[in-house]
Amino acid sequence: MTTADATVGDFTPPAGKEILGHPRGLAYLTFAELWERFSYYGMQALLVLYMGQQLLLPGHVENVAGFTQFRAAIEAAYGPLSPAALASVIFGLYAGGVYLTPLAGGFIADRILGRTATVALGAILMAIGHFLMAFEFSFLIALACLLAGVGCFKGNIASQVGELYSPQDLRRADAFQIYFLGIQIAVIVSPLVCGTLGQKVAWHWGFGAAGVGMVFGLMIYLAGRKYLPPERQRGAAAAKADLPKMAPGDWKKVAVLVALLPAMAFSLVGNQEIFNAYLVWGEKTYALEFFGQTMPVTWLISLDAFISTATLLAVVIFWRWWSKKRREPDEIIKMVIGCGIAMFAPLALAFASAQHEATGIKASLAWGLAFHTVNDIGFAMILPVGLALFSRASPRAVGGLMMGIYYLHLFAANMIVGRIGGFLESMDGFSFWAMHAALVAGGGAYMLLFALFFRKILAPTAADSTTPAR
Repeated sequence: MTTADATVGDFTPPAGKEILGHPRGLAYLTFAELWERFSYYGMQALLVLYMGQQLLLPGHVENVAGFTQFRAAIEAAYGPLSPAALASVIFGLYAGGVYLTPLAGGFIADRILGRTATVALGAILMAIGHFLMAFEFSFLIALACLLAGVGCFKGNIASQVGELYSPQDLRRADAFQIYFLGIQIAVIVSPLVCGTLGQKVAWHWGFGAAGVGMVFGLMIYLAGRKYLPPERQRGAAAAKADLPKMAPGDWKKVAVLVALLPAMAFSLVGNQEIFNAYLVWGEKTYALEFFGQTMPVTWLISLDAFISTATLLAVVIFWRWWSKKRREPDEIIKMVIGCGIAMFAPLALAFASAQHEATGIKASLAWGLAFHTVNDIGFAMILPVGLALFSRASPRAVGGLMMGIYYLHLFAANMIVGRIGGFLESMDGFSFWAMHAALVAGGGAYMLLFALFFRKILAPTAADSTTPAR
């Protein structure tokens, strides 16, 4: 354990009752993250719809500062793009970028400002970005603020959750479950609030609500400062700390984990499309009428979050039951199974499209329920299991770096989604969603090859079973 680890491990919170058997700091961090995710997902639910239905249309796009040069740079890489295709690409760049900027945010926290100041800076930048989204002129400035803000906020606040506990404290896993429950609540609620305001009242009301949510998150975070762990050493002092060394064979593990990232990226394209082309497709294809009123299509994101919470719990219960009767498969095999399930989810949308195009009748939301249920079962065995694989198999000497590298597959997945999402206007619905199913299946096939040839390299060792979770 390094000197910095010892400082964090010796953290004694100020006097006060624990909450649910955990330090009070966990409650402050969880509610701060809940409001940050409320703002993030509320804005993201509206982003592609706002661009496609207003911002990028003639009479509006001319008002965006610097957009001519921005579009020229994008089309230099992608070729000429229609407004719908351009909206999809911009969405992909933004959604992918939020998984790159935390690398810079972690560096700033570790070497310059410290975690608390960096998280607060991130919250301020995100609040400014959300409020700037209310104006067409400042759209690109708003996206830049949001990307920088997420980078400062996302990884560092999660690190502070872990730093509330010593390496031997068994409450750590339970703490992260509570923390992620707050995120799930935010994902369920934010599209209902921001999506409804944006689609039913005005776009700037939805973006403004996201900004207000971020302000609440900042206030809660600052109110709980005295309950947060002390800052780690940084700069020259941190550089002198004793760090673990790479062991023989560790570089092979790193190479195999990095080579697995493309498969993980393809396995998630069906899931990541939910915030992009799926909303555009769903608004045109689903029967969204209820008692004479049209349901905002953004509510589908809340439906997905609700189902995702249930399926995550169901998958955990299933594997616990399975392990009592049979040998539980390793992480890569679970991910292969997840891909085998998730590939069928876009096929539900493909058949819904075929029915709509053949009959002209809007597709039932039963197709959507099937899509979200099947997709979320598969997702539960891909993303969380991949995170577990990287956290276990990554060499301790580069553990933090490898966790940052892990998120690069989400960057790649969103870049893919941003590119192929624009094909929706030139392909029939059946072919569009069948393409997604094929990409997910391809990712699963890639993983299966890894399971056959490289799983021994990533197999648990005696050291893994004796080293405390970090």
